[in-house]
Amino acid sequence: MLPSHALKPLWTGKPIVLIGLMGVGKSTVGRRLAVRLGLPFADADSEIETAAGMTVTDIFTQFGEPYFRDGERRVIRRLIDGLPKVIATGGGAFLDGDTRSLILDQAVAIWLHADPTVLADRVRRRDTRPLLRGRDPLQVLADLAAARNPIYAQAPIHVASHRAPHDATVGAILKAIGR
Repeated sequence: MLPSHALKPLWTGKPIVLIGLMGVGKSTVGRRLAVRLGLPFADADSEIETAAGMTVTDIFTQFGEPYFRDGERRVIRRLIDGLPKVIATGGGAFLDGDTRSLILDQAVAIWLHADPTVLADRVRRRDTRPLLRGRDPLQVLADLAAARNPIYAQAPIHVASHRAPHDATVGAILKAIGR
């Protein structure tokens, strides 16, 4: 085994893109990670809302998920411009093959993952998740995890998000990228 100082750092200045299910903390952790690294932060959902002039929920309601995903793809392509930054994506962004290829090729993808029970507890606090409207959050998140986790697992870095302060997750990411 090589000594730790001989290991090549996993992060070399490319944009860092956080992926994972809703409620895992991509936005909150991303903001804190950006501060710790002294980088700009971008939330893809907020950028979509700004570009569309309406909320994600309204976009889903008025135009449907395919329309939203198309806008999401364009926004993420714009955000991944080669400059160092931290980007939080929506839970479904990495599922799109073109978006996933872009992220894997031009950025450092970090999969934040948590048990669906942890996620369900977190998302129950706000009623802003279109995929959860009128449904049992735990069941939806368990189903989404079963379908999406094999795709998220393509990210080169995996970091668990536990029932702990978000700064613990930030610390785990920093360790994982060699910072």
